[in-house]
Amino acid sequence: MSSGQSDHIRKAVAERNKRPLANKFMDWIRDNPEGGIFIMFIAAQAAAIIFGLLFPDQFRYLAPANITVVLKSIAPLGIMALGVGILMIAGEFDLSVGALYSFTAIVCATVSNNLLGDVGEAEASAVAPFIGMAVALGVGTLAGIVHAFVTLRFNIPSFITTLGAMLIWKGGTLLYHGARALRFKPTEPFATMFGGEVGVVHASMIWFLIFCVIFYYLLHHHKLGNHFYAVGGNRNAAVAIGIDPARTKYIAFAIAGFMATLSGIVAATRVGSIQPGGGLGMELQSIAACVIGGLALNGGRGSILGILFGTALVFTIQDVLLLLQAPAFYFEMFVGTMIVIAVIMNTAVRRAKA
Repeated sequence: MSSGQSDHIRKAVAERNKRPLANKFMDWIRDNPEGGIFIMFIAAQAAAIIFGLLFPDQFRYLAPANITVVLKSIAPLGIMALGVGILMIAGEFDLSVGALYSFTAIVCATVSNNLLGDVGEAEASAVAPFIGMAVALGVGTLAGIVHAFVTLRFNIPSFITTLGAMLIWKGGTLLYHGARALRFKPTEPFATMFGGEVGVVHASMIWFLIFCVIFYYLLHHHKLGNHFYAVGGNRNAAVAIGIDPARTKYIAFAIAGFMATLSGIVAATRVGSIQPGGGLGMELQSIAACVIGGLALNGGRGSILGILFGTALVFTIQDVLLLLQAPAFYFEMFVGTMIVIAVIMNTAVRRAKA
């Protein structure tokens, strides 16, 4: 590169840095997949806060009890959506995460409850829930690896593989435990770590934010994140630069299984019981949160901030509709509409940049 070209680049960068903050912000909105959903989330929050201030008795959006419930509810779906989002960026889907959510939570609870029934010492009882959690996380991670093996070994679309796995895990839950609810009351310190509160913020929300930070670093500051984007965006190009697509997708599937399990355990700790079918439907909600957050259905595009804002927007609208006592199908209509709009917007942005 000549000195003249270097000077030109330095001048262009300097001019860009001198631009007003508002212009830089608009550039970020335009250039990033999560930009549009961020604007929609802020608009929804602003409208809800204004109505909450104008009609505090009729619309209790700002009531501490409502804020606490929302922060408790958002984390399980958000945690699951992080794993699903990583897998979508790598170009695959997992429709079994909802069924796996229930199955592994029951595994955690049964292992923990059985150990608590066998030991009497305080030290041993304190460890029991962590052992149950470790076993469940191992099962969930192994399930993700099995899904990857079947998908890649037999060249089957992951949509089909995990659709079958969803039914297998659903039936496996009934075979393993039956159709009755299972009580889960873990001992300390597990109960506080995953079910306690810091002010109005529930421990599950803290864990969600922690994993947001972890996966943000993984995607944007680690070579594995580059591999996810490369494999999902253009598999042949990824192979050409020395990336192993199979290894990358195995890791992505394992992360999805791990996060689905963690989501189930966190939810079970908060509620104190587990319904065998409690996770069914969450797989579609988590995919919806990712798509609304700007992740491309064909892989290679998306961000952790998008998943965070997508999940938050879904729960904001759900909370508003509940406070307005609107019928449940209004929420389903909103999510369906948002999915279609998000796909149209993502497609338009992709074509514009092509």
